This record gives sequence, structure tokens and C-alpha cells, in this order.
Amino acid sequence: MARQKGIIKLKGTIGDITFYKTKDGHLAREKGGIDASRIANDPAFQRTRENGSEFGRAGKAGKVMRTALRTLLINSADGRMVSRLTQAMVKVIQADATNDRGLRNVIDGEAELLAGFEFNIGGKLGTTLFVPYVGTIDRVSGDITVDIAPFVPLNMIAAPAGTTHFKIISAGAEIDFEAESFVVANSETAILPWDATPTVAINQVNAVTPNSTKPLFLALGVEFYQEVNGKMYSLKNGAYNPLSLVQVSGL
Repeated sequence: MARQKGIIKLKGTIGDITFYKTKDGHLAREKGGIDASRIANDPAFQRTRENGSEFGRAGKAGKVMRTALRTLLINSADGRMVSRLTQAMVKVIQADATNDRGLRNVIDGEAELLAGFEFNIGGKLGTTLFVPYVGTIDRVSGDITVDIAPFVPLNMIAAPAGTTHFKIISAGAEIDFEAESFVVANSETAILPWDATPTVAINQVNAVTPNSTKPLFLALGVEFYQEVNGKMYSLKNGAYNPLSLVQVSGL
């Protein structure tokens, strides 16, 4: 892989060189690689096929989770979140101690490895929200909750420049990775001033299916706003809004 430095940036293929654009800039690479039919059939590439199968499964699992949390992710995700989540799902699948390599999956893996996953590297929850919170997943009742005691926003929330207001958001998700389906519930506070006035206690209850046998997730985040002439605007299109998986209960 080489970086294009000329004034005129190329796209497409010339001879054996392919020119293309990525988030890292305009790049070029030489055509090549192994024939696809050989990878699909040659016994020498058995490990490659197994890895490919599990990577594809991880990609699908990540897509289901992103879809389940889409309402929150619209304003709380960085440009590389999709690939980072896929990599995290690969680790979950690799923790499957039940199935053979190539057949491992999220259900038999360790979904708890996703706890702490940050959907926005540009604004992490751990370096934004400093007030203690309690996240609870009650599998019997199906209630996925977060409780936050009263706090002073100026002291306990590290907000980006330009912030005048914020709100606390959360979601409880029950995800069936095999059926590629989900049940999700979202909560949010009112838009609150980012000042020295203490908040009231915050209790958000996100109800999913009682007695579920599927992996359950609690996502918690903050959204920042700027008030201009009496109207609220999402600060910098949510570039600094954190969202994290703070609790995970897999089976």
C-alpha cells in the first residue's frame, strides 16, 4: 500500500495498480492475491476458510447490535466504530469453548467481553461522566436499569467547549444473534443545563422480555447541546457524545 502524493488524485485501476480513497487519504496498491476458487476449495486454506466464516459471523453480530442501538448511535459513534465492534465480536466468538473452529459463535462465546466497549473513541464515557452510577440487569423481570444520585453537572461532567446543556441517555437491549433480532427500550432525561445546579436523582428503567435466555446489554451515554437564541442544537453533530456498554449479561 502506497500513499498518493501528487496534485491529481487517481481512482480506479491502471495496469496492475489500483488507486482508491480511504479515510487515511488517497492510496495505491498492486493487484494480486490468491484465486478465490482456490481459497474456497484447497485443503491448504482450511484455516483461512474457518477464520473467514467466524469473521463474517462477527460482522453480522455487530450489525445486529448497531441496529438495536441505532437511536442512540445516530449521535454517539465515531467513524471507525463498525470495524472496532467487529473486532470485539471476533474476540467474543474466539472465546467459544463449545464449538469447533470455524463454527464458533457469539451465543456460545463470552458476550461479557463486550462490557466497557466505547462506541465513540472521540468521547469516552469514562473520561466524561464522573458521577457514580449503578447499572443493573434483572433477567427475571426483564428490567435493565441505571441509577444516578443527584450531582452537580459542572463538577461531574467533563463537557466539550461550547456546551450549555446535556442529557443522560440509556438503552436496554435483548439480542438474539442467531435469529438476527432484538428487543430494545430507550430512556433519556430532559435536556438539562450544564451548570452548578444539582440534578435530581436519575432512574431509567428499560424493559425487555422477562426471563429472557438471550444476551442482555445496558448502554449508557451523554449527549451535549448548545443553546442558541432559545433553541437547542446537538453540539458539533455529536462528535463528543459518549456511549458505552456498561453492563452485559450473556448466557
